[in-house]
Amino acid sequence: MGDMANSSVDFYPKSQRRELNHAGGFGCTLSELRSLMELRGAEAIQKVQETYTDVNGLCRRLKTSPTEGLSDNATDLEKRRQIYGQNFIPPKKPKTFLQLVWEALQDVTLIILEIAAIISLGLSFYAPPGEQSEACGNVAAGAEDEGESEAGWIEGAAILLSVICVVLVTAFNDWSKEKQFRGLQSRIEQEQKFTVIRNGQQAQIPVAELVVGDIAQVKYGDLLPADGVLIQGNDLKIDESSLTGESDHVRKSADKDPMLLSGTHVMEGSGRMVVTAVGVNSQTGIIFTLLGAGGEEEEKKDKKAKKQDGAVAMEMQPLKSAEGGEMEEREKKKASVPKKEKSVLQGKLTKLAVQIGKAGLVMSAITVIILVLYFVIQTFVIDGKTWAAECTPVYVQYFVKFFIIGVTVLVVAVPEGLPLAVTISLAYSVKKMMKDNNLVRHLDACETMGNATAICSDKTGTLTTNRMTVVQTYMGDTHYKETPDPSNLTPKTLDLLVHAIAINSAYTTKILPPEKEGGLPRQVGNKTECALLGFVVDLRRDYQLVRDQTPEEKLYKVYTFNSVRKSMSTVTCMPDGGYRLFSKGASEIVLKKCTNILNSNGELRSFRPRDRDEMVKKVIEPMACDGLRTICIAYRDFPAGKEPEWDNENEIVIDLTCIAVVGIEDPVRPEVPEAINKCQRAGITVRMVTGDNINTARAIAAKCGIIQPGEDFLCLEGKEFNRRIRNEKGEIEQERLDKIWPKLRVLARSSPTDKHTLVKGIIDSTIGDQRQVVAVTGDGTNDGPALKKADVGFAMGIAGTDVAKEASDIILTDDNFSSIVKAVMWGRNVYDSISKFLQFQLTVNVVAVIVAFTGACITQDSPLKAVQMLWVNLIMDTFASLALATEPPTEALLLRKPYGRNKPLISRTMMKNILGHAVYQLTIIFTLLFVGEVFFDIDSGRNAPLHSPSSEHYTIIFNTFVMMQLFNEINARKIHGERNVFDGIFGNPIFCTIVLGTFGIQIVIVQFGGKPFSCSPLNAEQWLWCLFVGVGELVWGQVIASIPTSQLKCLKEAGHGPGKDEITDEEMAEDEEEIDHAERELRRGQILWFRGLNRIQTQIRVVKAFRSSLYEGLEKPDTKTSIHNFMTTPEFLINDYIHNIPLIDDTDVEESEAPPRRRFRASPPQSPNKNNNAIDSGIYLSTDVSKTPTSSSSPVSPLHSMETSL
Repeated sequence: MGDMANSSVDFYPKSQRRELNHAGGFGCTLSELRSLMELRGAEAIQKVQETYTDVNGLCRRLKTSPTEGLSDNATDLEKRRQIYGQNFIPPKKPKTFLQLVWEALQDVTLIILEIAAIISLGLSFYAPPGEQSEACGNVAAGAEDEGESEAGWIEGAAILLSVICVVLVTAFNDWSKEKQFRGLQSRIEQEQKFTVIRNGQQAQIPVAELVVGDIAQVKYGDLLPADGVLIQGNDLKIDESSLTGESDHVRKSADKDPMLLSGTHVMEGSGRMVVTAVGVNSQTGIIFTLLGAGGEEEEKKDKKAKKQDGAVAMEMQPLKSAEGGEMEEREKKKASVPKKEKSVLQGKLTKLAVQIGKAGLVMSAITVIILVLYFVIQTFVIDGKTWAAECTPVYVQYFVKFFIIGVTVLVVAVPEGLPLAVTISLAYSVKKMMKDNNLVRHLDACETMGNATAICSDKTGTLTTNRMTVVQTYMGDTHYKETPDPSNLTPKTLDLLVHAIAINSAYTTKILPPEKEGGLPRQVGNKTECALLGFVVDLRRDYQLVRDQTPEEKLYKVYTFNSVRKSMSTVTCMPDGGYRLFSKGASEIVLKKCTNILNSNGELRSFRPRDRDEMVKKVIEPMACDGLRTICIAYRDFPAGKEPEWDNENEIVIDLTCIAVVGIEDPVRPEVPEAINKCQRAGITVRMVTGDNINTARAIAAKCGIIQPGEDFLCLEGKEFNRRIRNEKGEIEQERLDKIWPKLRVLARSSPTDKHTLVKGIIDSTIGDQRQVVAVTGDGTNDGPALKKADVGFAMGIAGTDVAKEASDIILTDDNFSSIVKAVMWGRNVYDSISKFLQFQLTVNVVAVIVAFTGACITQDSPLKAVQMLWVNLIMDTFASLALATEPPTEALLLRKPYGRNKPLISRTMMKNILGHAVYQLTIIFTLLFVGEVFFDIDSGRNAPLHSPSSEHYTIIFNTFVMMQLFNEINARKIHGERNVFDGIFGNPIFCTIVLGTFGIQIVIVQFGGKPFSCSPLNAEQWLWCLFVGVGELVWGQVIASIPTSQLKCLKEAGHGPGKDEITDEEMAEDEEEIDHAERELRRGQILWFRGLNRIQTQIRVVKAFRSSLYEGLEKPDTKTSIHNFMTTPEFLINDYIHNIPLIDDTDVEESEAPPRRRFRASPPQSPNKNNNAIDSGIYLSTDVSKTPTSSSSPVSPLHSMETSL
């Protein structure tokens, strides 16, 4: 068909004509495009030429223009979506509410209760025959009323009802968590925008709205959202490891290999592509469909997956790893480890819950045994009755009652509210953190942040505003400390300066009018160039006029910025036939190439090395020490006649004439010094890691308060840092690192590898009693490894590349350092909320268990009935976790040091509170139990026969117990022994609602609960006494607070982290875990199954293996359910880089005198006028300076050089 495609429609055979109709009037069918995208390299080019003559032919068939893009015609776009599909991969179906209910029912204690309740129900309907039941002990001596003994079923029914309540609450919580997670996921997806050209204008549209035929702008750091064919590219390099497993970057160009695939990362350069496949038809989508991400075959696969998992784990091994054997072992282990890794907090809680559970089990077993023995001895030995056959049901009923009491003790003892509290607390925090500009991608990052001890932050955009402005200039032999008045400058100098800035910068960089009246003008494009254009505007000149006179197509030759040149130059033609070259760049570099300088009259004067040294001392160093970035602007004229050899750059960009040197300020964000001060008070060390010049970095660090005068600190450059931490062989030694990092505050001129080394070094360090918990900010593609290695990775929401966002745990939607401090606050708050809940819960547990136990042993009946216990369980578990887990954070949280990874959950102060309140409550309850009837002058409720009506006596005990819990809940709001427990209580409406609500329901239960709740109504006086005793809790709380904890040596802490011996395993597991979560999907996923992409057509066998192995990947709650989230973390094999370390020195040769590193990225155009489509060069300078200097955008970074050398 390909050969005939060029001929007109009537030549088509019938079948093809039908296909064309399928294509809805477009010249390509879906299947045709799909098969086209499966080709690579030369094959692809050949196919395009055969079928469409060239890429423009393909664009014509798709009814789109390579320069103008699609028109924004809604019907056309809709039609394209219908024919070629949407750019959306349907996620796996969420669990239904009923499935969640079923899961909640799996809880062991609940199952035991259900069984007990059902037995109790069954027996209550069985009436023993005849009248001999009198002989079977005092069954219902007090129950003359027939109706009463008939009501035996109520207890069983009530237990079942309360079980249903607990299950529904749990299921609802899980459901809302899942829903929230999906909402978050879709929000992350909606936030991902991509630049396309529509109607000739660049527009940012959500990735899901891309359609086939769109012309998309591709630039450094992008994650490609759809498949396409490259129309024009500048020096484009793509990391296709997510599809092929090859870690080498692939060069893409329109004439050699134009195929761009979804899910791959742009590592360098820029370009334009026409979108040819989206959603399920893109390469990623096809693989997803094979994996059944639609989820139809999930059930069938589940069984298969289990069998094949071991085999797959071995088959799916990255061939790369040198330590193949270890990898296999690890993979095998991983096949058996549970899917979700535990965070520190969850680890501590699980351990604690198990300990409490065991204790509860022992207590409940003893309770049952004692009750049974007592009954047997009393009935058969003392009363001397015989076990008569007709009495069996009656006795069994007694035993069931004992069993239910035992189970109730167990239910109250097991704190099943703990996981609930954690979930609620985290979910609540995540929701609120959204408002504080923290988009949390992994729930446990939230709580890890509370333990953070170190933050490694970028400079540009995080600590600074990323709004560059020119504040000092040196021109015409004068150093101006503010913008000079244009009338003081010679017209010639001014004119040259305006031309040099307007022409020699990306035409996509613009200064636009402010969005709001009185706001600052908007800067679009490269921020450093924006600063220069802003300078032109401040000089009351219009750069746009100059650009209109010399449109982009007329530029003769452009040497784009890259980090080796550290400068950018543009050549224009002069009217007289000569050429003029404008150059700008890092001042140290450009000044070396200058032989002349313009003096105050605008005339040339020679500029010797001696003059240059003087200028560095007098002008450049003072500017750098003020935290300014220095840029030199220069030009050179070539006479008419013989044309220079443009490709020999070293001969072209020399003999320049310096026009001016400008100092550009990137001001520190006003809120940053305060935020950093808070961090330091909170015991968190802030380190700045930047690519900037060391003087500039030091000046900014001082302004931020990272370094303070008189402190003992280190500021190092990347090269010096590497020299100090490596031994003779060039290997990194942990001992050497340990000497440096505690004092290191600023790492300047650093590469992303240095950042990763530093983070890894701090985390692996064993000096100090606690392992450091490190947070890292990053925005560039190469920050990926450091973000992944860190305990919490923050990616920039505005300046960050997709790759960085994907590797991160939290996205800062406003790129602001002070949002990190908010995250710390929320993290600590989660920890404290859990502690508050524990303090409250354990008090109730201790009291309820002891009361039920002793009550049962002394009076053969628990003073608190099963249903009442379940109500207490509900208020203390579910409601209390809601009330205490949603306390908003206060600034006071930032006044203490981090807890550290192995601090126990229950501190000694909390232990004191728990035991102190337990003593008070037990005293009151036992007093009421044994002398209550005398005090209140009512009938005693002790030793009541089976099925007897409920007594006022036991109702008072139940009511008092609940009142004490309610007031103790207020006490539990403070865990560090503070006096004022009401502090900020009205700031938490949820808390107030729950306490009042519980109180209301309690009144209803007591007054109208009747038989099911074993309550009888109380009068006003009795209610007041119950309340009085409850309020006593608050007074008692003050008494306890007065006892200094230090005096109570006997108190133990509980809920430690894993012990020392376990730690090693844990940490090893953690290293595995690091590979775990996201990377398990990756390693297994990316490298493996994607490597098979080219083989997919031939080896469906492999596909089957994929299915089963990735099944676990799809199971997780955070499955990357969308094409954009799935394969997005590039495989960072840092190990590969380590061996090539000496390269660092080659690449950093220029670093020593390197100027502040500006980032533009582009390729030198092939030949004059080749790069001149206005649209292309828009992308030349696209990586803007908002990429932090650390950000890997600079190819000088060892990572780059190594990757290419690999």
